[in-house]
Amino acid sequence: MSTVDVIETRVRGFIGDIQHPKQKKKININDLEFQLRKLLDDYFEMDGYSLFYRAIETLQAEGQLFPVQNNQYNDRTPALPLYYWVNIKVKAAKWDRLEMMKLSDQFDFSYYERHPEWQTKDEWNRIQNLYTFLQSSLDREIVSLEERSLELFGHEKFLFDSDSFPDGKGFLARIGISEDQLKVVNYGEPFVFWMKQGKEIKDIQRVLIVENLSFFHTSIKLLEANKLDYEPELIIYGEGTKIERSFSFFFRMFPQKSYLLYYAGDIDAAGYGIIIRLIEKYPDCCFQPALKIYRKMLECLEQRNDQKIGQTQNLKYRDLFLQWFTEDEQALLLKLWQENKRIPQEVLTIETWRRWM
Repeated sequence: MSTVDVIETRVRGFIGDIQHPKQKKKININDLEFQLRKLLDDYFEMDGYSLFYRAIETLQAEGQLFPVQNNQYNDRTPALPLYYWVNIKVKAAKWDRLEMMKLSDQFDFSYYERHPEWQTKDEWNRIQNLYTFLQSSLDREIVSLEERSLELFGHEKFLFDSDSFPDGKGFLARIGISEDQLKVVNYGEPFVFWMKQGKEIKDIQRVLIVENLSFFHTSIKLLEANKLDYEPELIIYGEGTKIERSFSFFFRMFPQKSYLLYYAGDIDAAGYGIIIRLIEKYPDCCFQPALKIYRKMLECLEQRNDQKIGQTQNLKYRDLFLQWFTEDEQALLLKLWQENKRIPQEVLTIETWRRWM
């Protein structure tokens, strides 16, 4: 048995022992990991925490665990919520094998063979609804994920709201069906933007995307005063990670042509992730960090503060972001990272900007 399987098997065993047939149970994730470490002498040598983290994520996707929403975390990287609810132990209700064979032209039931606890009446009804849809899917139109979710499963948020519908988020993976087969599209929420006065849509060449609302309004003032770096014709309010979903609207709103797209966010793990994922997701667009703005933020080092609790610190995103900077700047950014510090974009106000005007 691989080390991955050893950890997951142990964690499943712990959870199975805790599960109650009539009520949810609350667990402390640190206590659970402590019990695991006691059983495995080579826990640290096998990078046990990473495997433990993966096992918890798997159980959450399956609906056996779901986090207590109280903003408490376990102070590890990557972080996990400190407390989880353990779902009620489901009494396995074996499905009729002949009925499963009838649907096997569309579905792979191997997951349900390995996890008979998922062979429930509700799950079978969902599978039947999905099978009926797939039989006529060639004649169906593409609709939103929410619309299809409502049609097939009775609620528009069933497939992605794991808090309200713990059975829903992993359903398509369990049955081996992709979102594309549902003929759905994920509509992002349109973004807020500001066009420089006197400019028309055809004039737009340089675009600045900013992470936070305060700096969005500051940028507008600087733009209209002709004091903003890069002299963009358009400023977009990214609203944190939302821009990763909403940027898909850009070419519906603006002409298909080449643009210079600059991104400025917080100097922290989340900010690094946003710009790198935008570069990766839209390889045909000329995305780059707004280095002039980041350098101004680095000059406000005295206003650094602690990294946000629970923020995933992805080394790949960090290193790809740092490549854009000089060696001296990289050393400073690494020092902030090692000290678990960040520089929020809000250091850039009209008043602080006067240093460079």
